[in-house]
Amino acid sequence: MSATARLMEFKRGNLSNEKLLELYELLLKPRMIEEKMLILLRQGKVSKWFSGIGQEAISVGATAALLQDELIFTLHRNLGVFTTREVPLDRLLSQWQGKANGFTKGRDRSFHFGTIEYGIVGMISHLGPQLSLAAGVALAHKLKQEGRISLAFSGEGGTSEGEFHEALNTAAVWQLPVIFLIENNGYGLSTPTNEQYRCENLADRAIGYGMKSVIIDGNNILEVYNTIAQLSAEMRENPEPILIECRTFRMRGHEEASGTKYVPKELMDFWATKDPLSNYENFLLEEGILTKTKIEKIRKDLKKWIDQSWETANNEPSITPSLKQELIDVYAPHQRNIVNPASAKTTNKRFIDALSDGLRQAMEKHDNLVLMGQDIADYGGVFKITDGFVQEFGKERVRNTPLCESAIIGIGLGLSLKGFKAMVEMQFADFVSCGITQIMNNLAKQHYRWGQLADVVIRMPTGAGTGAGPFHSQSNEAWFAHTPGLKVVYPSNPIDAKGLLLASFEDPNPIIYFEHKALYRSISADVPDDYYTIESGKANIVREGEAVSIITYGYGVHWAKKVIEELGVDAEILDLRTLLPIDYEAIESTVKKNNRVIILHEDTLFGGIGGEIAAYISEHLFEHLDAPVLRAASLDTPVPFSSALEQQFLPVERFKQQLAKILQY
Repeated sequence: MSATARLMEFKRGNLSNEKLLELYELLLKPRMIEEKMLILLRQGKVSKWFSGIGQEAISVGATAALLQDELIFTLHRNLGVFTTREVPLDRLLSQWQGKANGFTKGRDRSFHFGTIEYGIVGMISHLGPQLSLAAGVALAHKLKQEGRISLAFSGEGGTSEGEFHEALNTAAVWQLPVIFLIENNGYGLSTPTNEQYRCENLADRAIGYGMKSVIIDGNNILEVYNTIAQLSAEMRENPEPILIECRTFRMRGHEEASGTKYVPKELMDFWATKDPLSNYENFLLEEGILTKTKIEKIRKDLKKWIDQSWETANNEPSITPSLKQELIDVYAPHQRNIVNPASAKTTNKRFIDALSDGLRQAMEKHDNLVLMGQDIADYGGVFKITDGFVQEFGKERVRNTPLCESAIIGIGLGLSLKGFKAMVEMQFADFVSCGITQIMNNLAKQHYRWGQLADVVIRMPTGAGTGAGPFHSQSNEAWFAHTPGLKVVYPSNPIDAKGLLLASFEDPNPIIYFEHKALYRSISADVPDDYYTIESGKANIVREGEAVSIITYGYGVHWAKKVIEELGVDAEILDLRTLLPIDYEAIESTVKKNNRVIILHEDTLFGGIGGEIAAYISEHLFEHLDAPVLRAASLDTPVPFSSALEQQFLPVERFKQQLAKILQY
């Protein structure tokens, strides 16, 4: 036995010679592709490369151990996942060159993509959020009782992110069949592990979550394969999460431009002797399973395949930009069929009752809809919107969650990957800041990047006027209206609340659905009892008038009604209802009609959506104006607690002043 082979003990178990050779070829394939990529990088034919040389046994062993229809969530250095799943190399090369035959139409780079066809969901640069998506897929498996698992990769650096804790905690609480696999390769870019964490073993963190863990040699292909094959088989029978720490080393820079000068030479020398490919190759040679002649033939065939794939990709023309296509692909196609109520029967309902009624009917229509949120099950939510839902739909579909906003949103997206619809209730809209990365970088960009649906509705109890102070009263709709790929809905009355909510569940795109808390129990209307939808993206004139046009939404509609009634102004009120996409046709119509416009909203003035609408009117409708476009909004301060301060903060008095000003202009 050679000196290098003694560093690893290869236990074949019941694996046949054919299987051992298959694993060898699977291990060699990404190594040879990477060697080609490093040449292409030096030649300037690709722009960036994150090398996994020295770590291939983890990607290859884990992927080979899973079933073909089990989803894997990858990171930078997991080329072996793609090659083991037999993703066409010419398409991968096109992806890395930003060409149309890639998986993102040139919109994202390297492994920042997914392909459900091959059971892979690639990373986003924030790393941690993919762990929650894997947990969501595992939840889908458990709900369907499919006997399947999911697997998500993390680097040791990524374990410092909050999403790592949230994903593992939720998976453990819900006993989800997901493997969280840490590639502990010694460095997060240039930061060594002793500056990343204090515990001796990352696997020990599993103890705190009440889940199993194991530490394995990530450079030993047979140890990786056998361990994951055994654990995954057990998990399919008895669903639970497992944390696996794979010890390995990154032999090249974080990406090639980073280099490895910060790594001690003796460390590089030691890990070079633990190379997963050469050690396994020596083992097979010594066992008489592989020969030098066979190695030469395998390498020759692989080189030919790699070169042909490169020639195909390199000859592919560069992308020709299409403005129309870019804009179309921001959202998933959706045929908006308006559903009218089957009968004329109505019941007087408060805003909150209309929401509850709509949510119940959505659950009845969509048996793949899962509701998630803090205290929404037996307690019925802090506002009691889901009161009684557990008795009707069960705890599998009406799920209490840990206080893990980001993970729950990610789990919702994971459910969507498996054909479910998900609703996530923020207890208060303010708390959504804990889940911003999932919303703005995963949900919003999913379809644009690789054509996958993000069928998630996030309900957002919002707004001031209840004396709840700065952390339970914010109007943060402008955060999301600024994010392409999201749709932002904000009803002002019970009829719209139900109809727009039901329409949101029909739409496969991610919806941020705002509900003003102060309207929950303060207004009511005769709401159709039957199922119906109202088309999102369409504003509504709630009062016609000829003196001035007031463009508003949410509570602003009611402030506008009250003020013009008090002052006796013949104003037209346009209720936007949807803030993204916005109904510019309705805005143009009311501006051309009255030639004077005030934009009213509860959000703070600076950066509020009113500024965008005002800019649009000034740019496109200037010749129709008889006065400057005015705005009335809340003060540019946090929302205060004191009732007197809160009333000063809100825009009502400033709206009265602006209304008088524009009428006198």
